[in-house]
Amino acid sequence: MERRTFLAATAASFLLPPSRSLAGDPFTLGVASGDPSTDGFVLWTRLALDPLSGDGRGGMPSRSLDVEWQISTDERFSKVVRSGTATASPGAAHSVHVEARGLEPGREYFYRFRSEGRLSRTGRTRTTPVGAQPLTFAVAACAHYEHGYYTAYRRLAEQEPDLVVHLGDYMYEYGPSGYTALAGKVRTHTPGKCATLADYRLRHAQYKSDRDLQKAHAVAPWLVAFDDHELENNWAGPVSSTGAPGFARRRAAAFRAYYENMPLRRASLQGAVLRVNRRVSWGTLARFHLLDTRQFRDDQACMDGVRASCDERLSARRTLLGDDQRRWLSEGLRSSTTRWNLLGQQIMMAQRDYKVGPGREVNLDSWDGYAPERTRLLGWLQETSNPVVLTGDAHMHHDAELKLDFDDPSSPVVARELVASSIASDGDGYRDKAWIAEALAENPHISYIDQRRGYLAARLTSTELSVDFRTLDYISRKGAPAKTTKTVTIPAAASAG
Repeated sequence: MERRTFLAATAASFLLPPSRSLAGDPFTLGVASGDPSTDGFVLWTRLALDPLSGDGRGGMPSRSLDVEWQISTDERFSKVVRSGTATASPGAAHSVHVEARGLEPGREYFYRFRSEGRLSRTGRTRTTPVGAQPLTFAVAACAHYEHGYYTAYRRLAEQEPDLVVHLGDYMYEYGPSGYTALAGKVRTHTPGKCATLADYRLRHAQYKSDRDLQKAHAVAPWLVAFDDHELENNWAGPVSSTGAPGFARRRAAAFRAYYENMPLRRASLQGAVLRVNRRVSWGTLARFHLLDTRQFRDDQACMDGVRASCDERLSARRTLLGDDQRRWLSEGLRSSTTRWNLLGQQIMMAQRDYKVGPGREVNLDSWDGYAPERTRLLGWLQETSNPVVLTGDAHMHHDAELKLDFDDPSSPVVARELVASSIASDGDGYRDKAWIAEALAENPHISYIDQRRGYLAARLTSTELSVDFRTLDYISRKGAPAKTTKTVTIPAAASAG
């Protein structure tokens, strides 16, 4: 619960040290912002004296604490424009979600928190513009803590984007060594596979303790949406992929912990449902349509996996988005008046044949497992102004053309799909040139694949979208530089917008 003062507190008064009842720094998990609008954004922090305390409470007392916040137009906080006090309660894992309003559009702001005489780090954020102001943004996904260091997050932060889009697998539910990478394990998960609210809270705290991730959160507002590992590998709607009992309770616990640890608006948590499908517009330049490809889908066809034969995946009755989200997306695309329309979603949309030679093998957890609904969506994109699909999950960079009929070379291209590799999942990257050549030959609508770790760095204007595929040669030790291994430039359609 938040109590707003809307009085411009001075930097000096904010730094005055009152009596300290906490033994140490409660801001060990950093700060974050997200979901910007023309007049505000969400500010987040979570108090934790001991992030790895085994009960998931972060070593905090079982009482609520006041958390003061400030927003300034400069990093020195000489001009504070908004301030207030929020309550960090034990029932919410001492997390704070401040929904700031009344700010100027299209400008940079700085923010910080104070509690019990302790001061947080300073975060940088911004509001969205009202016009066609250019945008720089990064796309990231898939950050298994055990598989490597988060150097990619640090390199992303060093580029100081205006916005970060995170497309899922922010954390992984496996117990220690539950998912082994080729490069081995460089760090160790908290004990056990996540099953309870305490487990998920503890795992989020472990991830948030990473300084490189904290730096990436502090540099820009984030748009976040979960995939599967924030709960369980390859879950689908109400169905557990492992058949474990109590899945509904576990899903509710995972959703609650995800909300507590992300810069999401309070309205996103609706009982047992966590709404991450939403739209955020960057003035008249772009509209981001963030999708949820887990919570409302039918169970995977033919027992899931990569399979050569599965007629069930071709059923028009099967849904990935669910009826309500499908209508929401259709209406949002149809009503959009922005120059560009960017779909942020989790799983590969392009058809992807994994079999070399005659025949076909597809991943039934991806859009290939829901082919008729994909065709319907691609039809909508054909009528949409400058659509681009941004994707995570695959642990490899991809640049692909999206076509109404992937088997027909003459079928029109309706959009471009840009898939971000993983931040850390699967450990040190590599480039198997022979395997890549075979994959590209089997899938002529895909022009680029890179198996190294990394992220996407994009620059968007009214005339073009330019995207750098950023890669790191290793993450099993710290300090790897990032380099651009491919740049894609997509011109805006002359008649669009």
